[in-house]
Amino acid sequence: MKENTEFTPVGSSHEAAFLDGPNSRWEEFVFLLDVVKEFFNGFRKLHFIGPSVTVFGSARFTENHPFYAIARRLGQEVAKLGFTVMTGGGPGIMEAANRGAKDVNGRSVGCNIVLPKEQKPNKYLDRWLDINYFFIRKVLLTKYSYAFIVMPGGYGTLDEFFEAITMIQTGKLNRFPVVLMGKAYHKDLMLHFQRMIEERTISPDDAKLFLFTDSVDEAIAHIRKHAIEGFGLKKRRVMQPIGILGEKKFHMVFRQK
Repeated sequence: MKENTEFTPVGSSHEAAFLDGPNSRWEEFVFLLDVVKEFFNGFRKLHFIGPSVTVFGSARFTENHPFYAIARRLGQEVAKLGFTVMTGGGPGIMEAANRGAKDVNGRSVGCNIVLPKEQKPNKYLDRWLDINYFFIRKVLLTKYSYAFIVMPGGYGTLDEFFEAITMIQTGKLNRFPVVLMGKAYHKDLMLHFQRMIEERTISPDDAKLFLFTDSVDEAIAHIRKHAIEGFGLKKRRVMQPIGILGEKKFHMVFRQK
C-alpha cells in the first residue's frame, strides 16, 4: 500500500483503498461485488426514466446567483421538450436544473455522489440514488442522456465536460449534442482550445463537438435539432416495469423510433 502522510482521501473509503494499489484477492473481489451491486441498483432505478438531458455545474452557486437562474430556466425548457432532467442530484446548479423541471411538472432525476461535504440530494427530485463511486455515477449520468449541458463549475464539472467530448471524439459515444454555457466564464478555456488546435493536439473539427453560448434559446434549439430530430425521438409508452426487480413506472417519455 502506498503511504500518504500529508493528504486525507475525500469520498468513499472503499474507493480510496481500491485506488491505492493492489489489495488482497478477497478485498478486490468484495470491491467488485460492491461495484456490481451499485450498477445493478442504478440500472433498475433509472431504467424507466426515458431519454434525458444531463445538466452539469457547480454545487456552490446559491439561489441568488445569475447562473442559478439560468440553470433553472434550462431545466424548464428541457422538460418542456419532453426530456427527463438529470443532474448529479446535489445543490447549486444541479438543484436549479431539477427545480426548473418541477416548475413545469417535468421529470427530475439525480445521481447523488456520497461525499463528506457539499453533496446531498436536493428537494426537487422525483427519483434519485446515492452512489459511492464517481466512475459509476459518471456512467449513469451518460447512459440515459441524449444531450449534455455544461454550466460554470469546478474540477468536477470540467471533468464531466471533457469526458463527454472525449467519448464523442473517439466514437465511444454517439454524436449527442453538448452545450457549454457561459462565454465570459469559459473564455480562457476557449483560448486554450484554440491553442490546442494550433499545436495540432486536436483538430479544428474537434472544437465543433459542442455549442458554446450564453443563450438558453440557442441551447434548446441545438438540443431539439441534434437530439430530438437527429435521433428520431417521439413520445410513446415504454416497456412495462417488472415489480419483482423493484422497477416502477415513471411517465410517458421519448423513445427512439
